[in-house]
Amino acid sequence: MAQTVTIGHLAKVTGVAAKTIRYYEEIGVLPAPTRTASGYRQYDEPGVQRVRFIRRAHTLGLPLRQLKMLTAMLNGGPRPALRPRLFALVREQLSAVRDQIAGLELLEGELEQVLRRPLAPAQERRAKGCRCLEVERPRRGPPRGRAVSVAAERGG
Repeated sequence: MAQTVTIGHLAKVTGVAAKTIRYYEEIGVLPAPTRTASGYRQYDEPGVQRVRFIRRAHTLGLPLRQLKMLTAMLNGGPRPALRPRLFALVREQLSAVRDQIAGLELLEGELEQVLRRPLAPAQERRAKGCRCLEVERPRRGPPRGRAVSVAAERGG
């Protein structure tokens, strides 16, 4: 019989909390392990590898719902389809990360623009109101030359 480990040992060797491992089982991402006569969970080496796979995939931002389908393939499902599906998920995640980076780069530019702007004289601030967070938008936004409030665009 192959060597098995308890959930505590599995948590230790994978870096995944026992509570999280139980949650993965509950939602079906990780199959229920065998149990001892006294009810303790027993994980075999493929179970340990599965938890490591789930942890790494989750760290990369892959959605648990999609991981459920992939880990089912590791449990005896059709493996030839695993790699293409995994790569499709990774490509989707990479695209989402690139979109987030682009948005953060725009935000970075706006914040830098606010910090570079000299303060208007007090008399002008009283007459026009505080415009200290307004920025000039690049071509993607409103027409050039038009000031746009960062707070207003972000709903605040």
